[in-house]
Amino acid sequence: MAAATAESELAEKYAPVVRLVEQKHECGPGEPYQPSDIDAFLGQSTVALRGPWQTNDLIKVAPTAADLGQGLYGYNLDFPGNPLDPGCGYERWARRVTQGTRPTAYAHVATEAAYPGRLSLQYWFYYPFNDWNNNHEGDWEMIQLLFDAGSVEQALHKPPLEIGYSQHEGAEKAAWGDDKLEVVDGTHPVVYPAAGSHANFFDPALFIGRSASEGVGCDDTTGPSTELRPVVRTIPADATSARKAFPWIAFEGRWGERQRAFLNGPTGPNLKTQWTKPITWSEDWRSHAYAVPAGGVLGTDATEFFCGAVGAGSNFVIRLADSPGWTTFGVLALVVLLALAGRRTSWRPSNPLRVARRRSWGQTLTAAARMYASRPRLFIGIGLVTIPISVVITGVQWLLFSASRLAGLALEGEGGGFRIALGVWIGTVLTLIGLALVQAASARAVAEIDAGRAIGVTRAYRLALGTFRPLLGALVIAVAIVSVLSLSLFLLPIAIWLTLRWALIVPAAELEGHSSLGALRRSWSLVRRHWLKVGTLVVVAAALTIVAGPFIGALLLFIPGAPPELINIVAGIVYAVAMPFVGLTTTYVYYDKIVRERLDETAAPSPSELQAEVSLG
Repeated sequence: MAAATAESELAEKYAPVVRLVEQKHECGPGEPYQPSDIDAFLGQSTVALRGPWQTNDLIKVAPTAADLGQGLYGYNLDFPGNPLDPGCGYERWARRVTQGTRPTAYAHVATEAAYPGRLSLQYWFYYPFNDWNNNHEGDWEMIQLLFDAGSVEQALHKPPLEIGYSQHEGAEKAAWGDDKLEVVDGTHPVVYPAAGSHANFFDPALFIGRSASEGVGCDDTTGPSTELRPVVRTIPADATSARKAFPWIAFEGRWGERQRAFLNGPTGPNLKTQWTKPITWSEDWRSHAYAVPAGGVLGTDATEFFCGAVGAGSNFVIRLADSPGWTTFGVLALVVLLALAGRRTSWRPSNPLRVARRRSWGQTLTAAARMYASRPRLFIGIGLVTIPISVVITGVQWLLFSASRLAGLALEGEGGGFRIALGVWIGTVLTLIGLALVQAASARAVAEIDAGRAIGVTRAYRLALGTFRPLLGALVIAVAIVSVLSLSLFLLPIAIWLTLRWALIVPAAELEGHSSLGALRRSWSLVRRHWLKVGTLVVVAAALTIVAGPFIGALLLFIPGAPPELINIVAGIVYAVAMPFVGLTTTYVYYDKIVRERLDETAAPSPSELQAEVSLG
């Protein structure tokens, strides 16, 4: 009795504060599951006990704690739903089952005979569903405080030495009193579980997680947060007393549906290493987790791309496990379609000069690539101009928000939403102007190179700025019209159609000297009969440019110790220097349309013909 009372007192003293990622509406982004009371699921008619045979036979509906207390190695609980295709079913079911219960943490004092002067205090959290790279029913996570004490009574009068937060297969540690450890009321550590994975972190941020069985992914603990003060229920350190007070702690099966590999339901606390060897386990704690910077001049393209790619990859693995036949068929069909599409176009000859000639879809891309490769210093210099433009965008947005704060204007509510929207709009407009300037300089460079005149970065931009005013006017008109149309889902297809028809505004304004309205009309005319070719070429060139930086940056994430800040800077620089490729592709598309406009479309050129087909003089 005295030991149990001391354990409960210690557990209450250091009870954690849990801050979950806020979910503002049902089935929306955020964390829908709370650390749950196990009793809410036991004796529940929607829960089944299955196993242990290959057919996963149904043993009992609504198993009780006493049933699980029999051990039942190889058995598993089964909740209603398909973990490989969860939808919103588990969320609604869990909310219904746990209604009327309070969030719960299960405390447990654990010692290890090999370390008589050490004592650990653990808090275990059970979540009904894990929605991360590895969807599965049930999820056990925990935190552990380590004391330099030989007994619970001693620990009550000493501060902890350090604390560890479980993160997938390992844990991250912090010394008690460390700056990264947030403590409420002097003794209650704050825990930030990641949305979906429930891995525990010390800060609200985006983290790169690594796990041997679950792979690499992103753990998101960014706010706003919902703060919970879970009820603490103490599982006695004495095994006999523990089984008597909490029979389910003896369960040796899985706390979720049986599935393949890492999609399997998890085993319980009693089968984890830290349950019986808490001090040994703590020796492998990591000193830090890799957080992704939330912003910056060059953004977080690499990590966002990486997180999205990992999410798509995990979804593919889940689909493959759920429907291997159909998934494999779909992938093979896509590969065949891409191969057929590639064979239907000519890729050679790809000589970038002379520019005034007709080119196939493939020849246009290869000519743009060869032009860039033939003069890398020129086009890298043209592309690097986007970096100071990014600095200006960041500065303008910072000034907007800082001025709002100095004026006493809140960034929340309707007014705050307007200011944030205004900042985003300003950033978007400045970004488009910067990209148009890069395209204009690239187009001017191609024209000068084709004419045999010397051209450098400074002269390319000087020529581009000489006629940039009508281009800027055309761009403002196009952005305004498309933005208004995009506000309505019904009018969105028209906005996309107009964006496609105005894809050649830049070369039309720069190389033909049209006015603002004239550039819009000229692009409309050139694209009219070849909208599919123009659209797909511009989209593919833009996609390759956008993906290049994040892809290279994401590869760096696999280098041990590579800081995410450096990774995103590398990604931003690669994106900047790749941007002229869009301008080059657009320029070659423009020349292709000019030649086709002047020549009889039925008279196809010989594939080996490399000279100009029309005079540009």
